[in-house]
Amino acid sequence: MEVAANCSLRVKRPLLDPRFEGYKLSLEPLPCYQLELDAAVAEVKLRDDQYTLEHMHAFGMYNYLHGDSWYQDSVYYIDTLGRIMNLTVMLDTALGKPREVFRLPTDLTACDNRLCASVHFTSSTWVTLSDGTGRLYVIGTGERGNSASEKWEIMFNEELGNPFIIIHSISLLNVEEHSIAILLLRIEKEELDMKGSGFYVSLEWVTISNKNKDNKKYEIIKHDILRGKSVPHYAAIEPDGNGLMIVSYKSFTFVQVGQDLEENMDEDMSQKIKVEPLYYWQQTEDDLTVMIRLPEDSTKEDIQVQFLPDHINIVLKDHQFLEGKLYSSVDHESSTWIIKENNSLEISLIKKNEGLIWPELVVGDKQGELIRDSTQCAAIAERLMHLTSEELNPNPDKEKPPCNAQELEECDIFFEESSSLCRFDGSTLKTTHVVNLGSNQYLFSVVVDPKEMPCFCLRHDVDALLWQPHSSKQDDMWEHIATFNALGYVQASKRDKKFFACAPNYSYAALCECLRRVFIYRQPAPMSTVLYNRKEGRQVGQVAKQQVASLETNDPILGFQATNERLFVLTTKNLFLIKVNTEN
Repeated sequence: MEVAANCSLRVKRPLLDPRFEGYKLSLEPLPCYQLELDAAVAEVKLRDDQYTLEHMHAFGMYNYLHGDSWYQDSVYYIDTLGRIMNLTVMLDTALGKPREVFRLPTDLTACDNRLCASVHFTSSTWVTLSDGTGRLYVIGTGERGNSASEKWEIMFNEELGNPFIIIHSISLLNVEEHSIAILLLRIEKEELDMKGSGFYVSLEWVTISNKNKDNKKYEIIKHDILRGKSVPHYAAIEPDGNGLMIVSYKSFTFVQVGQDLEENMDEDMSQKIKVEPLYYWQQTEDDLTVMIRLPEDSTKEDIQVQFLPDHINIVLKDHQFLEGKLYSSVDHESSTWIIKENNSLEISLIKKNEGLIWPELVVGDKQGELIRDSTQCAAIAERLMHLTSEELNPNPDKEKPPCNAQELEECDIFFEESSSLCRFDGSTLKTTHVVNLGSNQYLFSVVVDPKEMPCFCLRHDVDALLWQPHSSKQDDMWEHIATFNALGYVQASKRDKKFFACAPNYSYAALCECLRRVFIYRQPAPMSTVLYNRKEGRQVGQVAKQQVASLETNDPILGFQATNERLFVLTTKNLFLIKVNTEN
């Protein structure tokens, strides 16, 4: 059986700046342009039965503004009339109205359990689209940047069951056929789940193809399903279609399409039914008592118990019951056993080291269960009382004060479960590479090169590091390509942040809150004036600027996209453009 390779992310030290001094707030005004929408954005609010954190991550925090990475400064959204609207910016001072490029053929309001409509730009001429009701569209668009050749035409249209959103898609073209691989996400009710939220996350890898070039009909040729218990932060198909990468808190595994539910049920039940302990034991400071339920009609002659100073051997009816090394030494000459009236065997062991608490009876044996006495638990709690307190730092002036939780910041707190980055092989459907991300918190993803996989940004210490996956390089699959100094620490203080992004050329990173405010963090740049560090008395060559833009609206922010020159911010009724950079 092949075992997944445990890998690590290799940080490029030259891309780090240990002397970074922080961001300086700049009051330079940012040009901001506002466009009023003809129809409101087709926002779908969470229903009462979508109450879990996973529903909030996947659908409640959904980005309704879609950037076309194949064409710079081109964004799309879907309005309440079922229209896909596009805005392509050439000149900020001559903005036109968003134009309709496609209209969904179905009435979305007729579906009660629909999700938000989602779109992904597969290539420069292909688009994948979900209307939020469970129907998948694959659309040929022609060259989208050319009005003469752009024409959106449905090439595939099929109902795929429960509603889903599109996470990622790629186009694969060879001599014989053209195929498109799409990654869909669903959150579905799990009737068999005895604990937890009662929902599971389903990632579906669907491939459609037209094997006959003369025939334009596309059909599904592959359908694989992964299941997990958390919404992935990042999920993308490799450009060659041979693998899949996922960043998530909880692991995903492939399941067979149409797998027998009864088999799953039997497997789940067998895992969840607690196994009856083989024996029970309890202890005091002086001795231990082991209790074993005997088979019916057992006699004294059926039982053999051998005591040694650090070893025990129990045989019942000529069958080995328990044998192994004791945790610590006992007085084997004083140890005894007796058959009780309730058809149980009671063994008494006298400790040689009085006062020593045993964590286990037989070293490495997990078949028994320790029964704790209430008075014993109270004594242990009393011993540990000096390490705890109901008050936060009740006496800070004493010699060794306890930790004051008020001193901790949000950026110092990490989740109990650490994320992992996994690579799955497309043919074997097994995990080939695993990276334990530990405390490297996931921040956001960005498309730097549309022909490559999306990059993902992780927090490393206080910095935010951008990683580009390279599926073709098996030994060095993830490349550190850029660093946003101290951004990992800075973003942790923004409690109301909703969306996070950066420019494809790494010139700035930006985040927006749920309402109005947008924060921009620029890379260090040379100063036009002479600046000195007061503490060290040295001249400062570069300064990293922070800027804040406040939008003139009280509507919640529904979408957010960053390009090299501009930030696009979508609200229910308006689309805002913030001019961040001027390309030379």
